[in-house]
Amino acid sequence: MNNYETLFILKPTLTDEEQTSNITKIQDTLIGEKAQILATDKIGMRRLAYPINKYERGLYVVLYFQAVGAVISEFERKLKFNEDVIKFFTIRYTNKRETEHFNRLVAKANQSIGTADKEETPVEEKVEAVEKEKETTEA
Repeated sequence: MNNYETLFILKPTLTDEEQTSNITKIQDTLIGEKAQILATDKIGMRRLAYPINKYERGLYVVLYFQAVGAVISEFERKLKFNEDVIKFFTIRYTNKRETEHFNRLVAKANQSIGTADKEETPVEEKVEAVEKEKETTEA
């Protein structure tokens, strides 16, 4: 199996729910093709270098995965038919040096996901504490 990185840009007019459903749909496409998704990095809204389909901005998402080479053509065909994807490209990492770089990128993407989860946990705990205080004061 080869290592791949696919960057795709979603329309900026999508809501948060539509963005997550599109990302999930694209991930499910890869899983259906028996690819192993290693990491997903949602970079966020960025200004495009040039207008694409009259859009000046787009939501950048990067998928890191391992798959057999025959999967890529079907995967890219499905991305072409997705109307919410403005642009995409896929990179294959082949030699040892590129593979090491790929592994560092995957680790960095997974680390950024882990830190986002850690940052959200204290906020959730604070909300729970405030709700418990309200319950005790009401009783």
